[in-house]
Amino acid sequence: MSAEAVRIALLQMTSGIDPAANAAAMAAAASEAAGEGAGMLFTPEMSGLLDRDRKRAAQSVVPEAESPVLEAVRNAAARAGIWVHIGSLAVQAEGVRWANRAFVIDPAGEIAARYDKIHMFDVDLASGETWRESAAYQPGEAVVTVNCPLGRLGLAICYDIRFPALFEELGRLQCDAIAIPAAFTVPTGRAHWHLLQRARAVEASAYVISAAQVGQHADGRETYGHSLVVDPWGDVLLDMGEAAGPMGVLGYAEFDPARIAAVRAQVPSLANRRKVPRSAE
Repeated sequence: MSAEAVRIALLQMTSGIDPAANAAAMAAAASEAAGEGAGMLFTPEMSGLLDRDRKRAAQSVVPEAESPVLEAVRNAAARAGIWVHIGSLAVQAEGVRWANRAFVIDPAGEIAARYDKIHMFDVDLASGETWRESAAYQPGEAVVTVNCPLGRLGLAICYDIRFPALFEELGRLQCDAIAIPAAFTVPTGRAHWHLLQRARAVEASAYVISAAQVGQHADGRETYGHSLVVDPWGDVLLDMGEAAGPMGVLGYAEFDPARIAAVRAQVPSLANRRKVPRSAE
């Protein structure tokens, strides 16, 4: 675990259908965040492209090694000397489907970790919205953590937040922070966003850092916003509300490892955890 407090930055975006514009916003945010003393920048899910028209989106979804957005952010991280967690990009995976993939970039511009979203958002909401993520994306199969300035960072993406088994494993791995970038719908955001974020922080006795998409997007969808930083006690340190701008909006919070130690000493739920026996039924 990092021994010192670290300033972190969250980029709240309204990503559109132009990857170049989205990449420029992330690169500018990396520079600005570093200039404001942040050691690490977090961006939302689908930072590089948010487009529900999959035929149109397919023109921009390429293998990771060919991604101009990933290259731009890696270069920006190296120029600014800052860690960057790209909440996720749509990349071409093996076969015909895509991957919803998060990246952790170090200050040299190297990829320190990758995580493919495990749980696919296949739902029919009462609002009339219908989403079938599995129609285009293949689910990930691995739990991923990475060492960074915050200590051990666990990776998740958006809909993953509803599946406690993933966070139980991240808690077992003693993560100091968990990133949950998102593009939450407005109905589900109003109902569950804050509740789930705070619950996951308390369960893992860890910081939860959740950069989010916000507002009306070029593809016609609307996202909830409210990028959050929640401490291990469940206190909300940052809530960016519906703040938006053409290049996104940055928010800042302090990650303090001493807070993790204090909470885990007061409520040692990770140490007290036992395997729950299966029901006889």
